[in-house]
Parts: sequence; structure tokens; C-alpha cells
Amino acid sequence: MRDVVTAILGGGQGARLWPLTRDRAKPAVPVAGKFRLIDVPISNSLHAGIDRIFVLTQFNSASLHRHIAQTYRFDIFSHGFVHILAAEQGLENRDWYQGTADAVRQNLRRLVDQDPAEIVILSGDQLYLMDLDGFIAAHRRHEADLTIAVKPVSPDEARGLGILRLDRDSRLVEFVEKPQDPATVARLTLDEAMVAATGVDADPGSLLASMGIYVFRTEVLRRLLSDYRGDDFGRDLIPQAVRDFAVFGFPHRGYWRDIGTIGSFHQASLELTHQLPALNLYDAAFPIFTRPRFLPGSKITDCHVYEAIFSDGCVIEGSRVVSSIVGIRGFVRSGSVLERTVVMGADFFEEVPPSGLPRVGVGHGCYIRNAIIDKNARIGDGARLANEDERREADGEGWHIREGVIVVPRNVIIPPGTVV
Repeated sequence: MRDVVTAILGGGQGARLWPLTRDRAKPAVPVAGKFRLIDVPISNSLHAGIDRIFVLTQFNSASLHRHIAQTYRFDIFSHGFVHILAAEQGLENRDWYQGTADAVRQNLRRLVDQDPAEIVILSGDQLYLMDLDGFIAAHRRHEADLTIAVKPVSPDEARGLGILRLDRDSRLVEFVEKPQDPATVARLTLDEAMVAATGVDADPGSLLASMGIYVFRTEVLRRLLSDYRGDDFGRDLIPQAVRDFAVFGFPHRGYWRDIGTIGSFHQASLELTHQLPALNLYDAAFPIFTRPRFLPGSKITDCHVYEAIFSDGCVIEGSRVVSSIVGIRGFVRSGSVLERTVVMGADFFEEVPPSGLPRVGVGHGCYIRNAIIDKNARIGDGARLANEDERREADGEGWHIREGVIVVPRNVIIPPGTVV
């Protein structure tokens, strides 16, 4: 894959994931205890032998820059790199990225300077494992100008996605962004013959949605971005490309989850704790790469644990932990209960807390259910965060409820005895 480069779209403001994106870009959000979301597309690229990687960012990107700089260091005999391309003003452009296509357009010169035959565009704000080798091989086999990764969705999901129709040779013949008309949805629905012809792992009655993951021939991408109008791939450029270029679909058969909202992020995280999770983080042939932190092993003392993930450097004392994740340097103290909760851990070990403050982590005798506790948060002794009123949306002092999930933002202090 020496003639391929990857561009990872760092996502927009991440408003639907607020407050997890209050202080960080969406790709920098911690996931699965010890990783950052950006580690997923970078690992997908590296496993395919693509080691020239650009990450396009603009919002709250400081922690993302730091993580990439500390994690992805290639030796002096390698041509590989992971470069951050942040939105910037120049003589020709003084605007923020206006959409996915505009982000690539503003950085196209840096991408084509590498003289690639193809440019792979990946999403930086989804959780997925993908066979990029097979993706690029299918693109070349079809002699395609553009290949789009697709996945089956239900008719209810289709109205919020880019839906497409393939012919029997997997060539894309129609693309509709977020179809609302029932007749259009019906026309794009897969029947048994089309499922068999395309080899898509889907049930008849489902539809094919674009994953926002593409392989472009470099010259075609250059032409689309320079000669065609529009700032977004799905809304603007893909429908035009279907008309004028050879566009094919590639059925994705691996793991994929949309984690663009607090509810979906929480659910996808809890799925990882299952005994046989859909996303296998224990595959020795396909590890997710991240920053090596050289932390001690976790210490678990006198606890009841069922379906839980503990990351490096945790200390869990006399607690009950069920269907939960505790991230790096996470502390849960005696008498506490975690149920369906993600504790993201801390950036440091704390010997003595500042005067009058609870210790970092979860204090003694706390009960926390259906929650996300962001990094460096301090949960005082006896706090009860359970949303027993089952509110869907609410805001309080140091906490928020989104889609029924309690979120305690980064660095926040929850006083002892707090009830949510």
C-alpha cells in the first residue's frame, strides 16, 4: 500500500456528544477504557499497510494533537507518519471547514503531494473494524473511480442516512441523502435477488447506507473537489459522482457502531463488557494501537465483579461493579456500586487531594447507575447518581442527563451526599 494515503475526518463540533466534547475533539474521546476514538481508524490503516495518515481537525483539537504526537512515532528508516491538518486561514481561504468535502478540499494539496494512486477517506468519529485491504482490492478490481463502504440498515434508520442502490455488478446507480419519501425508500429497498447478486450480508427489506468511508482515485477526487459544487460528500458530491464517474459499493461485514450521541456511546461501551462482545479487542492479529503508558496492573480487592473492564493502573476496593468500564488510573473506593457505568479514569495518580476536595475517582459508599464519569472527576463519598426519576434530559450543578444517561464532565467535583 505504498501508493495509498489515508485522510481521517476528525468530525465537527460533536454537539450531540456534549459534554464529553466540551474540552476535546470527538476523535479524542476515550473509549473502551484505554483507547481514544482516533486510535480505531489509525489502527485500521496501519493493519492494511497504509502508514501515511492525515487527520483533519478543527474543534478543541489540543488533546487530540497531544495524543497523536505521543503515540504514533515512526522510526527514522520508515516513511510513515500521522500528521494533524488543523483548519487554518490562508490567503485563499479564511473559513472553517464547511463540510466533509470542504475539509478535504482545503487540504488536498498536502494529500496529493504524496503522489498517491488512491486516497482513502475514513471517519474519525465511528467505532469500527474494517478490512481496508479488501476494500482497496475491490476498488482496483472494479477499476472504480470511487468506492463507497456500505452497510445494511432498517427502513427506520434510512431516513437519517445516505441511502444507495447498486446494480448486480455492485455499481452504484442511485444515491439519495436522507430519503423521507416512502416511495423513494421502497424503491431503494433490497429484495432477495439483489441480496444474492451483490453478496451483501443483509435481509430482504433492508437498505444499503453509505458509511462515509471512501476510496478515491486521486485524479477523480481532485476533479470532484475543483470542478463540482458542494461542501459535503454525501449531500453534494456523491450524487454528482454517480452521474459522471464509475462508483461502486463495498459491503462492510465487520463491526461498526455509530457513537455520535451520548446514548449510543454509552450503549456501545457497555456492549464491550459482554462475555462475547461484537467488537473483539482481544484479537492478536488485529490489535488497536494506542499510547503506551507504562502503568502498573490493576489492583482489585474484595470486590464483586460481573462483566467489567478494568484498564491499567486501576484500584478497586470493596466494591460491586456490574456491566461497567473503569478507565486508566480509575479509583473506586469501598462500599461503592457501579452498574452500567463508564468511569473514564484520570490523567494522574493523586497522593493527597487539595484541601477540602474529594479524591479523584469514585468515593466511599457511592451508588452510580447508567452514567458516564469523565476523566479526573471527583465523586464525593455517599453520592447517589441513579436518575431514579428516569429523566431523559436534565442539567444540574456538575452533572447532565442526556438520553437518560447521567454524564459528569471532565474535572468536575460532585460533593459528598449528592443525589441525582
